[in-house]
Amino acid sequence: MKAYFAGGCFWCVTPIYKMYGVDKVICGYSGGDEVNPTYEEVKSQKTGHRETIMLEYDNNTVTYENLLDIYFSNVDPFDKDGQYIDKGFSYTLAIYYTTEEERRIAEERVKKIEEESGRKTYVSIEPFKSFYEAEEYHQDYYLKNPEEFEKELIESGRKK
Repeated sequence: MKAYFAGGCFWCVTPIYKMYGVDKVICGYSGGDEVNPTYEEVKSQKTGHRETIMLEYDNNTVTYENLLDIYFSNVDPFDKDGQYIDKGFSYTLAIYYTTEEERRIAEERVKKIEEESGRKTYVSIEPFKSFYEAEEYHQDYYLKNPEEFEKELIESGRKK
């Protein structure tokens, strides 16, 4: 199965899912209409795409609900401008659903967060349109550049 989540910087959220039994995590771009956008184009905030990860998973190992638990424990759903130090539309939160069941589950989860916190969330729940794989140097960035990755986590405020 596949799931698509925009959680801010895709470098920062990739390793989290690998720790929880997700088979494959691919960095890419989703949400916009531009075909085959580049990192620079997406980062310029002109494509309508967000940095997005595609998760390939076995529903017998990890469920969609589990994936959402992981997602919401690693993002700030109350930040309307992006995530941590990464600001702009391409870093805003989105869940791209591929089935009505995914849409329902995501909407219920967002509603529960809002009810429990008493705050408005800024998580867009949208139908999946397309996914464009990011350039190779973005894939498994944390393994290829461990020192830079650690610095990014600390400087971004994701890791305290």
